[in-house]
Amino acid sequence: QVQLVESGGGVVQAGGSLRLSCAASGSIFSINAMGWYRQAPGKQRELVAAITSGGSTNYADSVKGRFTISRDNAKNTVYLQMNSLKPEDTAVYYCNADLGYYDYWGQGTQVTVSS
Repeated sequence: QVQLVESGGGVVQAGGSLRLSCAASGSIFSINAMGWYRQAPGKQRELVAAITSGGSTNYADSVKGRFTISRDNAKNTVYLQMNSLKPEDTAVYYCNADLGYYDYWGQGTQVTVSS
């Protein structure tokens, strides 16, 4: 099993920045990739950014150039640096660990961007 603990959400004005953290514990050697998803009210959960165990990254078009995903292997932690935030970035952000045969999810952290 993998446990994921997220932190770093909050309320910020448009144009501001936030950094989300996701600390993983448990069977972390089985993780193929980790990512951040978000779900706004009335919308489906969507991929924001992901990073593989090899360090490859991919981003949703809507956040390219504004968000950066990174990882600290020594701390088993993945980060999402969010800059130039927009009101449409408002959502609950979830950390995900992809083991290939199973996905684990964090509890979610609220990000609210005010205009």
